[in-house]
Amino acid sequence: MAQKDYKKESITLWGAVGMGTGVMLGAAIFAVLGQVAELAGNLLTFSYIGGAIIAACSAYAYIKMSNSYPSAGGIGMFFVKVYGKGTITASSALLMAFSMVLSQSLIARTFGTYTLQLFNIGPNSWLVPALGVGLLIFAFLVNISKNYFIETFTSVISLIKIVGLAIFSFAALMAAGFSLGVFSKIFLGVAPQTIPSQPGLGLAASFALALLSFKGFTTITNSGAEIVKPHKNVGKAIIISIAILAALYLFIALAVSSSLSVPEIVAAKDYALAAAASPTLGIYGLWFTVGIAILATVTVCIGSLFAVSRLTAMLSKMKLIPHSHLGMKGTVQKHMLVYLLVIGSILTILFNLSRIASIGAIFYLVMDIIFQWGVLKRIKEDVNAKASIITVAIVLDIIALSAFIWMKIQTDILIVILAVILIIIIFMGEQYFLKSYLSKE
Repeated sequence: MAQKDYKKESITLWGAVGMGTGVMLGAAIFAVLGQVAELAGNLLTFSYIGGAIIAACSAYAYIKMSNSYPSAGGIGMFFVKVYGKGTITASSALLMAFSMVLSQSLIARTFGTYTLQLFNIGPNSWLVPALGVGLLIFAFLVNISKNYFIETFTSVISLIKIVGLAIFSFAALMAAGFSLGVFSKIFLGVAPQTIPSQPGLGLAASFALALLSFKGFTTITNSGAEIVKPHKNVGKAIIISIAILAALYLFIALAVSSSLSVPEIVAAKDYALAAAASPTLGIYGLWFTVGIAILATVTVCIGSLFAVSRLTAMLSKMKLIPHSHLGMKGTVQKHMLVYLLVIGSILTILFNLSRIASIGAIFYLVMDIIFQWGVLKRIKEDVNAKASIITVAIVLDIIALSAFIWMKIQTDILIVILAVILIIIIFMGEQYFLKSYLSKE
C-alpha cells in the first residue's frame, strides 16, 4: 500500500463492497468461530445472526456521519465532529486503533495456526507466533514498498474468499448428509447436551465475539471521499457488505456444526474450519480450507495495517496523540507502520487467540458505545439521524459487552482486568498529553 494522495470518486460502489468484505472476511471467522461456540453452545448460528443485527444497527450512525461528512479520515474525523479535538476523541480513536492492532495480531496467529495444520502441528507450537510475526513483517514490507497489487485487486480477492468459503460450506454440508432434520437440530439448538448452563447469557456474550467478524465495515467510511457518490453509495456498500457476510457466516456455522459436535468445535477452536473440513472432505478439503485461510489472512493483514497506520498518522498530524521520529526518515504514516509492526509482533508473541479476541472485542464495543452516545446527544439533528435506531444500537452494544465481561470474569478475569487497566491508561495518558501539549502551545 502506498501513502499516496487520495483521489476523489475513484472507488465504485462494488469496489467499496469489495473493500468492506475484504477486510471483514479476515481472521475472525477462522479463529473466533470456536470461541463463539464455547459461549453459545448449540445456539452458534444465532450468534452470527445477532452479530449481524448489532453491526447493522451500529452502522446506521456511521452511514449518517459519512453521508454528512465524507472524508478520508473515517472514524477519527467522525469523533472530531462529535466531540471536538479533546481527550474523548483522541482516546476513543486510540481504542479503535488498538482494536485494529489486536486484529492484526489475531490475523497473524490465525495465519500461523492454519498454515501448521498442513503439517499436523498444533496451535501451542512456538511456530505459530513465529509465522505470525513473519506475516506482520511481510505486510510491513508490502506497505512501505508502494505495492499497489492488493489495493488494485481487493474486489477480486474478496470474491475469491467468499466463493471459496461458500464452496467449503456447501461441500461440508453435502458430505455430512445435510437434511431438514439436521438443519432443525443445528439451527434451532435442540441438542440439550451442547447448550451451555446459562444459554441466554452465553448467547448474548457470544455476540461480542461474532461482531468481530463484521466490524471491518468501518473501513468503508475511511474512504468516504474516494467513493463515487459517497452520500448514496457509502451506506449501500456497508449494508450490502454486512448482508453478504451475514449469509456467508451463517452458512459456515451450519457447515461446521454439521461436521463437528460443539465439544469438538470448542476443542479445535483455534482452527475450527480446518478441523471441520477433514472428517467430511478429507485431505483435499483440509488443503482447500487452509489455502483460503492463508489467502484471507495475508491480504487482510496488508490492508488492515495500511488502514490503522493511516488512522494513527492522521491523529498524530492533528496533535491528538504523541509521535516521535526516533531518527527515522519518511512520512509520519511510515513511522506509524514501524510502531505498529513492533506492537503487533509483541502481542502476537505474548497472547493466544482467545485473549487477543477478547481484548479486541471489549475495546471495540467501548469505542462504539462512546461514538453512538455522542451522535445521539450532540449531533443527531445535524446528520438527520433517528434517535430510536441509535438508542437500539447502544442498548445492544451494552448487552453484548456486559454479558461478555461477566462470562470472562468467570473464566478469565485477568484479561478483563488487563482490558480495564489499558482503557484507563489510554484515557489518562491522552488527558495528560493534551494538557501538556496545550500548555506548551
